[in-house]
Amino acid sequence: MSTASGTSSDRLLARLLVLHPKKIDLSLGRMYRLLAALGNPEQHLPRVVHIAGTNGKGSTLAFLRAMLEAGGYRVNSYTSPHLEYFHERINLGGSPIDEAYLSEILQRCETANAKAPITFFEITTAAAFCAFAETPADFLLLEVGLGGRLDATNVLRPDVSVITPVSIDHQEFLGTTLADIAAEKLGIVKPGVACISAPQDASIVPLFEAAATDNATTLALGGRDWQAFPEKGGMVFQDTQALLDLPQPALPGLHQVTNAGTAIATARQLNLPESAIRQGLVQATWPARLQRLGDGALVARVHHHAPNARVWLDGGHNAAAAQALCGWAQTTGGAAAHTRLDIILAMLNTKAHTEFLENLKPLAQMAHVHCVAIDDQPNALAPAALAAAAHEIGLNATAHESLTAALDGLASTAEDVLICGSLYLAGQVLRANRG
Repeated sequence: MSTASGTSSDRLLARLLVLHPKKIDLSLGRMYRLLAALGNPEQHLPRVVHIAGTNGKGSTLAFLRAMLEAGGYRVNSYTSPHLEYFHERINLGGSPIDEAYLSEILQRCETANAKAPITFFEITTAAAFCAFAETPADFLLLEVGLGGRLDATNVLRPDVSVITPVSIDHQEFLGTTLADIAAEKLGIVKPGVACISAPQDASIVPLFEAAATDNATTLALGGRDWQAFPEKGGMVFQDTQALLDLPQPALPGLHQVTNAGTAIATARQLNLPESAIRQGLVQATWPARLQRLGDGALVARVHHHAPNARVWLDGGHNAAAAQALCGWAQTTGGAAAHTRLDIILAMLNTKAHTEFLENLKPLAQMAHVHCVAIDDQPNALAPAALAAAAHEIGLNATAHESLTAALDGLASTAEDVLICGSLYLAGQVLRANRG
């Protein structure tokens, strides 16, 4: 696949970026208009699992996709944002959409839209629906972009609705309280469509119960109707029907047990056999979610300075993500056996960086935070400002002008290097590691 700047899809995507004065304008009217002009592809999809939530959407989707594939099903999926190239968002049967097909459907959508105002996410989601309607599959795993109620994906009736843990994020669009945000996420619940939920904060559980009642549907709520927990190097899943003794999930971190549990609860709603669940658990992959980087140019650069360092990559960028990273670092799966953790951190100025850093504070005795800029990202928080905020909280922190400067400044005794704080930084890292 060609991903160099200047490809046909690159030029089309650049044109689509300027069709609306706002990057985000939550509404469904423009989507319904364009989809009608395209022949309503959203009405010609395979079985759909619609996934909303604040954290864990992508990981839950990855587990569920692996389970479905292990069960012999062909799966298409839609995720956002991408890490390295746009094609990743539209996955057809296990592979990103190819350049020629992507360009063709983008051109089709641009023509059908006839220069009317529409956001980038809306028109590219319409393009994805065209690809999914035209590419045979047994299931479509459809990740919400932002919120749920007014998200561009919320124009269809799925077979199952899934909500991962809800926490504070995107307050400028979804509301300032956890209840406001939960209400937006619950907008994907449809009449008579089963809803699977991860464990939720006790304060918003009544909202989930009310949404199920209002829509005359069932709610399988984590912590109440099903449980998932680590045990003896593996995990246990239990619901009202059975107790499953399962292997450790392929994605590292205790928080992934919750994501795996949400996927298992969904798989059981879809009547997948235990063998497929078991196989999918150990085969799931999802980049930049506590991903240990293998051989590559960036890892070689780290090893030039710190020969024994393990290099980890995570794109989480809110307080809940930082809490999960902290939990990982304090367990035997992370850096608990070590006395040093080097965190290379970059964040956008639109993210709640203080809250993110607060949740790293328990690592203050073992961690040193290296604050960096993000290439070609004008909204990145200045490294000096990020380092100053870290110092205020009590973290050891140093500002560096770039990612490479931070890597070159690693001590030879570095043991675990965690690069985190932004999906944009994660994409930069993956590209650099490919060399």
